[in-house]
Amino acid sequence: MTDKAAVTIPNPADAGSGEALAMPAPAPDPISTDPNRHAKVRVGDRVFSGLSEGSGVLIVALIGAIGFFLVWRAIPALARNEENFFLYRGSWITTDTSAMHFGILDLLQVTVFVSVFALLLAMPIALGIAIFVTSYAPRRVAGPLAYMVDLLAAVPSIIYGVWGLYVLAPVLRPVALWLNENLGWFFLFSTGTASVAGGGTIFTAGIVLAVMILPIITAVTREVFVQTPRGHIEAALALGATRWEVVRTTVLPFGMSGYISGAMLGLGRALGETIALLIILRGTQEAFGWSLFDGGYTFASLIASAASEFNDQYKAGAYIAAGLVLFILTFVVNSLARAAVAGKGNR
Repeated sequence: MTDKAAVTIPNPADAGSGEALAMPAPAPDPISTDPNRHAKVRVGDRVFSGLSEGSGVLIVALIGAIGFFLVWRAIPALARNEENFFLYRGSWITTDTSAMHFGILDLLQVTVFVSVFALLLAMPIALGIAIFVTSYAPRRVAGPLAYMVDLLAAVPSIIYGVWGLYVLAPVLRPVALWLNENLGWFFLFSTGTASVAGGGTIFTAGIVLAVMILPIITAVTREVFVQTPRGHIEAALALGATRWEVVRTTVLPFGMSGYISGAMLGLGRALGETIALLIILRGTQEAFGWSLFDGGYTFASLIASAASEFNDQYKAGAYIAAGLVLFILTFVVNSLARAAVAGKGNR
């Protein structure tokens, strides 16, 4: 066997004599010389890539299957709908399956109106909580406060509904009456289809819904604000910025896309809320008038209220057709959210 190769390097101490110092060459790395290493890495990459792509394809396939099921089950009922246009405003009559009358315009308006009203109430409160927790509150206060807000998401919907109807509505009754009596000339506060004093209105339902979506918006916004680069914050402080100026010039621009994303997640949650709105909102067959003191059904609450009719394919098909519109509506909301976030990120 031959000796290990040696590397000859000049010895600084012997520079004048021209002698050299022999050093042994470093031993080769057994991992880098392993012929199977690259093959193992490639197999792992292929497995991980396949699992990732398979998961994405599975999600898309499931969504497509749900959409196909809704369309397939809705077509027979739509074929028996005596109304010329599905998006009409009128009564929901499915007792006679040979000649049904149903449209979703009122359902669409009530669903969007109560959800947007709740979102407008929840967004500024969630933003304020997120700013306070991340930029103002001391650590001993920020942790428990964030934990308490997150706990709101653990409360069941039925508890929110009962609380809203029997606890919150009586408290809101004087406010609702004052708004109706003094600002009734404005369409939002005019006398609607539900009793203002009864509490089963969009006004009460929207406030309860705002409390329900508050933890979602707050949690997402808070987590994004925390990721603001520390260097940006310290640079602003070094330039003499106040705490609010730091928030306005660094935290808000950095986290605005996350804030919008959280708001859209909350809106999606509001659009699909069922039990709480079923308990609070008073159903009515009267046309929706865009008043906060209107009653009515949302898509989800109407479907939940008619579960006993699902033993007939045509009656069930009418409600499935309404569910199909809600399904499409959530896709529209998500698309708008992604477009808004992408536009904010490109600025």
